[in-house]
Amino acid sequence: MKTKAAALMFALAAPMLASACAPYEAEPVSVYQWERKVQEVERREAERQRLCQTLDKESARYQRECAGVKS
Repeated sequence: MKTKAAALMFALAAPMLASACAPYEAEPVSVYQWERKVQEVERREAERQRLCQTLDKESARYQRECAGVKS
């Protein structure tokens, strides 16, 4: 009976644990790949800053998405 219960718990927990893990992303190895990664990070941050400038500072979305953004 214990093995069936353990198997059931594992069967239920496995999908939840798998979905909580971040997907694997290999580190860049060439200069070109590093430059692309840095540009992507800079582009995302600039987009986030633009979004935060347009949102109402009193809204819940602003509090959630703009924590730590320099105004």
